This record gives sequence, structure tokens and C-alpha cells, in this order.
Amino acid sequence: MPANRVHLVRHGEVYNPDGVLYEQLPNFHLSDKGKLMALAAAQELKSLKAPVVALFSSPLDRAQESAQPFAELFKLELQTDQRLIEPTNAFRGKKMGVKNLALKPHLWWHFRNPARPSWGEPFVSIVARMQKAMVEAAESVPSGDVVIVTHQLPIWITHLSLKGEKLAHDPRKRRCALSSITTFEYLDGKFSEVNYSEPAKEIKAIDSGAV
Repeated sequence: MPANRVHLVRHGEVYNPDGVLYEQLPNFHLSDKGKLMALAAAQELKSLKAPVVALFSSPLDRAQESAQPFAELFKLELQTDQRLIEPTNAFRGKKMGVKNLALKPHLWWHFRNPARPSWGEPFVSIVARMQKAMVEAAESVPSGDVVIVTHQLPIWITHLSLKGEKLAHDPRKRRCALSSITTFEYLDGKFSEVNYSEPAKEIKAIDSGAV
């Protein structure tokens, strides 16, 4: 039997004083609040006595740092997987928002096809790599739960795909808060979403910079 459940955990708040879209840029680390948020997520699964037996994360700093409390509380070795990384985005390193983009008409071309999307990695590509990573992670253990620490868009696109909903969406309406946990049951080779929680909801953080 493979893993019973896979928990997709989003990283905590990132220190991003300039409010740029950080995408895959290096040296974007958790803020002090972000570290508390990551700890809250790990403590929630620990308090629920979740039988976590394996831990994976995106290779980006903010994800690995958010995975550390899980490694410590569950005494696990962290494994990184490139397939869990933040998607590419044409606006990397730039400040987002209508006001900022209105002053840069040379960037408008990237909005020509929001269903793909034309500004970054195709949604179908994100779905494919995430589901392969999730299946391999679940199949890598004989039983128990697996924690995967990744990013907002990969988690939300996985949610939409498994719910059979359209992948094109309004980024402002994603249900995937900082250090949230989206849980999937793995049965007969298929995933079904069974829970969503926000363990760090009481920590007032700034959620900016996500792709």
C-alpha cells in the first residue's frame, strides 16, 4: 500500500519589501512571521497525529525553509524535487498591479491568452509535473502521510484539475493562503481532496509576490 494522504503545504510569508513578483529568483527567504507560519503548519499536523513519514519540497529557499519545522517535528530528511517549483512568469522581478503595468505597454502582449496563460508556464504543464511528483511521493512509502511544501499556483492548479474545473482563473480568488494545508487522499492510484486548513491564519502577514 502507498501513502494514505498527501498534504500540499504552501510556504510562509517571504521577506519582500519591494513587493516584486519573485518567481524563481534566488535569495527570497522567509520573514520572521513566515518562520512562525511554517512552524504553525507543522504543529497542526503534529497535533492531529498525522502519520507523516516523508517530506518533499520545492528547491526554492522559501519552500525549503518552510519545510524545516516538519523535518524537525517529524524527524524526517527533506527531499527536494524540481517539479514542485514555482512556475516561470514573464513579470519576474517586477511590481504587479494595474497601476504599474499601465505604465509599461511593452508588457501588455503577455496578456494575449490568459487561458494558457501566455505570461508563463502553461497550466497543463503545471498539472502534469505536480501530479507526477505527487504520485511518486505517495508511491515512495509503504503507508502513512506525505508532506509536500510548494507554492500557491501549483497547489491551486492541482486543486482545480482534480475537481474537474477550468484551469484558467482569477488569481485574486485562489483559496491558498500562506502556510495553508490542502490535503488529498490517495486511493487506487487516484487523488481526492479531503481537507483545507489555514493553521497560520491568526498571524497577520503580507501575501505578495506569488506568481
